[in-house]
Amino acid sequence: MSDFDDPAGTIRLNPVELHYDRFAEREWERLDRHRMEFAVTCRVLDEQLPPPPGRILDVGGGPGRYALYLTQLGYRVTLIDLSQRSLDLALEKATAAGIYLPPPLRGDATALPDRLEGAAEDFSGIFDAVLLMGPLYHLLAEAERLAAVREAYRALRPGGLIFASFITRFAPLRDVAIHSPRWIVDHPNRYRQMLNEGRNPAREDSAFPDSYFAHPDEIMPLMDAGGFRHLLLQGCEGILAGHEETVNAADDELWPAWVDLNYRLGREPSLWGAADHLLYVGAKPVPPPDETAGI
Repeated sequence: MSDFDDPAGTIRLNPVELHYDRFAEREWERLDRHRMEFAVTCRVLDEQLPPPPGRILDVGGGPGRYALYLTQLGYRVTLIDLSQRSLDLALEKATAAGIYLPPPLRGDATALPDRLEGAAEDFSGIFDAVLLMGPLYHLLAEAERLAAVREAYRALRPGGLIFASFITRFAPLRDVAIHSPRWIVDHPNRYRQMLNEGRNPAREDSAFPDSYFAHPDEIMPLMDAGGFRHLLLQGCEGILAGHEETVNAADDELWPAWVDLNYRLGREPSLWGAADHLLYVGAKPVPPPDETAGI
């Protein structure tokens, strides 16, 4: 994740933070436009999480769409994000919905706090689940991505679950084909860097901050290196990535059928690269019992 100077040269600004401060409302609304991503992700959460009231850490949760969803189900959610405007919006949305959301924390996925604000309890090993559904596609360096994964591991209790989201290597190229097909000709070096390395550093003419697009084959090795035991990998859009408008407008009878189909297809390895988002679920291993205890 890179920083850059402001024009006056007086402060250091994080482009990811600036982007989400500026577009917090748009990020909240994004999951209205991409209903399938939200529906499939929520189904995975519903099926994999332990029953409430568990403790969940939502790292990089932005304006809190998933934090509020899980709070309504009875979970105790701690929301952390780089963007103060996104955190403020999460509280506004919670208040408007009559939901109590504990005061969120401003922080970095690669260096979580040592303890919860105002609490004596150590931050390590206290959460039943960690959501890392955003930070990993804004960390350009592999070392940074691994640091974020290991911080999530630190926050989890033994047996706790991680839910980590990735944007796939081919998703931005599909978006380019739909909205700006000349881009691969006008910017051949950027196109090759994105395709070969997955890296898309922020530029002045870019609408998106620093971003990293993962090849499906990279995901499990990264999470293995972070210490997790693999449970599942889920494509969130199924076969609808890039052309979901008609299904998004489906009625109450048709919509659940498409959610069911895409949920099923999202487990098909041959379709993982066709999704826009992949959701990894893993567990922090439980250490074996100490057989010498009490001897």
